[in-house]
Amino acid sequence: MIQLGVNIDHVATVRQARRGVEPDPVRAAHEAELGGADGITVHLREDRRHIQDHDVERLRDTVNVKLNLEMAATEEMILIARKLKPQIAMLVPEGRQEITTEGGLDVKGQLTRMKEVVAQLRNAGLIVSAFIDPSLVQVQACADAGFDVCEVHTGPYAHEHARAGGDSFDENLASELQKIEESGKAITQASMRFNAGHALNYHNVGPIAALPGVSELHIGHAIVSRAVYVGMREAVREMKRLMVEATR
Repeated sequence: MIQLGVNIDHVATVRQARRGVEPDPVRAAHEAELGGADGITVHLREDRRHIQDHDVERLRDTVNVKLNLEMAATEEMILIARKLKPQIAMLVPEGRQEITTEGGLDVKGQLTRMKEVVAQLRNAGLIVSAFIDPSLVQVQACADAGFDVCEVHTGPYAHEHARAGGDSFDENLASELQKIEESGKAITQASMRFNAGHALNYHNVGPIAALPGVSELHIGHAIVSRAVYVGMREAVREMKRLMVEATR
C-alpha cells in the first residue's frame, strides 16, 4: 500500500516566527502518526530557519514511524545524520535565499562526491535517498552513486495542474505527469525505491498516487495548511484517504 510521509517543517516555521516553544513540531509529528502518517520528514537547513537540532533529536527519540531527514550534502549534516541515525537520509539541494527547495539535486554533475556521501551514510546504517528532477539521466546517476531511494520532484507537475485547473487532457500537464511516470519506471527497474513529492496537495495528489510503482509521497505545506482549520490528525487522515483511493 502507498505510504505517506508528512513534512512538519512549517509547524516549526510558525514557532520560529516568535522564537517561542509553540507550536511544537514533535507534538505535530505525534498527531500526524495518529492520523495515519507512515513517516515524518524534516529538513534541517544550514541556516536553521525552521527545524532546529533539538527538534531532530527529540523526534528521533519519540516517533514511532520512520524519520526522514532532508539534508544538504555538507560535512556538518553528514556528521549529524551519522550521529542521530534517522531511518532515512535524503540529500537535497539547498540555497540560502530560496523559500523552499526549488529543484532536484544534480547527482550526475557531482557523481564522485555523491558516491562518497552515500557510502558514508550507508556505512552508518542509513537508507539514503536523493531528491531529483524527473530525468532519466539523473535516475541513472543515482543508481551509479548507490542511492537506495529516488524521490521525484513533482513541483512542475503541481504548477501545471494548477494552471490547467486539473484538466487531464491539457498537453503540458499530461507531459509533466508522463515525465514522472517514466522516471519512476526507470527507478524501479534500477532496483531503487520510487518516491515523489513537492507541492502536492488535496487537489493534485491523485494522479501521482496512482502511478505504477510509487512507494511513498512526501507532503508538508498542504497538510500543515489544512491542519490550521481541521487539526493535524484529520488533515493527515484525509490526505492518506485520497492517496489510497487513487491507487484503487
